Amino acid sequence: EVSLLAVGGYGRRELFPYSDIDLLVLLKQAPDEKLAPTLERYITYLWDIGLEVGHSVRTLDQCLIEARKDITVETTLLEARLIDGNASLFHEFQHALDQALDGRAFLEAKLLEQQQRHLRFHDVAYNLEHNLKENPGGLRDLQTILWISRALGLGTSWQGLLNAGLLAPEEAREIRQAERLLRDLRIRLHFLARRREDRLLFDYQAALAQELGFNPR
Repeated sequence: EVSLLAVGGYGRRELFPYSDIDLLVLLKQAPDEKLAPTLERYITYLWDIGLEVGHSVRTLDQCLIEARKDITVETTLLEARLIDGNASLFHEFQHALDQALDGRAFLEAKLLEQQQRHLRFHDVAYNLEHNLKENPGGLRDLQTILWISRALGLGTSWQGLLNAGLLAPEEAREIRQAERLLRDLRIRLHFLARRREDRLLFDYQAALAQELGFNPR
């Protein structure tokens, strides 16, 4: 009766060293008196072994309701993958989500979300302490392109956009190179900070430059 799903970055297999592990416990119906404490013990156990878990427990209907209300939730659910449990329930969830998805509305909501995020950084890509994830031109912008592409049925990868004729081969190559660089920098930054840190703070810039073979002087 239960499906355990990976969502968000964990769902799309892009988990960084100190990123949260986002889980969705998908149910056919609301948990009863027997299941509720079992789920609580399970989540507590994950924290006890050192995992930083972001989790939600929802029925399929609740997922659809939340997705309609919040574009962030809808985006997270689009990336869900089955870890364990009831496979037929997961496939039913995927089908229902696809049926409820309005591609045009999703596009408009994601563009608005992006504009608001860019404004928080004054719409400037080159900051002295750049946020690798949220800044204009950062990983979130690349993810947004693929989210919109998926919602519109145009592909789920840069290769998919290339095949659809929406990217030229050299453009796809440049995007992949930029994405690899941003991911590499973010991984290194997490390890240097020993925590989740996406900003290129002055405290880490010299050490990061040395790791990359640059003379920071």
